[in-house]
Amino acid sequence: MNRRVVSVLIGLVCLIIGATPSAVSSATAKATRAVKTSAKATAASSLMTVDLANAGGIASDVLQLAVGAVSCAVNSGDIEKPRTLTVIDYSLPSTTPRLWVFDVPSGRMLFNELVAHGRNTGENMATSFSDTMNSRQSSLGLFVARDTYVGSNGYSLRLNGLEPGFNSHALERAIVMHGAPYVDAVLAKQQGRIGRSWGCPALREAIARDVIDTVRGGGVIFSYYPDEKWLSASRFLNCGTAKAAKIAKAAKKNSLYS
Repeated sequence: MNRRVVSVLIGLVCLIIGATPSAVSSATAKATRAVKTSAKATAASSLMTVDLANAGGIASDVLQLAVGAVSCAVNSGDIEKPRTLTVIDYSLPSTTPRLWVFDVPSGRMLFNELVAHGRNTGENMATSFSDTMNSRQSSLGLFVARDTYVGSNGYSLRLNGLEPGFNSHALERAIVMHGAPYVDAVLAKQQGRIGRSWGCPALREAIARDVIDTVRGGGVIFSYYPDEKWLSASRFLNCGTAKAAKIAKAAKKNSLYS
């Protein structure tokens, strides 16, 4: 298989309001391809370059959205350029390694791991998300990794949600990254899913400390699901440059969102 090096563009991901939930997943991929392939969408520089052949099977459109969102947050001054980018693709089943950690300067994948979603988010497949207290659901959007502590779930990492209405109560809800015995591939085979958290992105106990120590202190976490409301309303996914708007308009005209 030929190596494909994808240069991920800055800040030009723009999704169209009005797609039906059933069309959002397809729209995500098509919209990011439209931005990626348009000469007018070429940014002055890239946040990072990733070799998809060695990126653990992450969907290129999801990675594009993640890097576009982080680039938007950096350009707007909400965050400093991070050392690491963690992507969680909650559209994948819990039995699939759906968390990736990338080193931003090199674009190298550091981890590809199983990750739990919230008890009330779904069974094997995640379907529902919330930022409400005691919902026991996972949240979407951009988070910044803060400090570590030892609590009831052992060594844990606090996460600061950057998106009001979607994840900004993460600290208040104690949505943290931690290890858990129910995140286990053997258990997944036995019951058709891994165990579920109370909304935290829980990892295998054997790897949790290594991941936490890699991303803590400013690493960015991008939690993805093709949720129409979030895709349309997230300010980090809709930075709103005139050029991006024109690309999105052309994509819609060409029936990419049907």
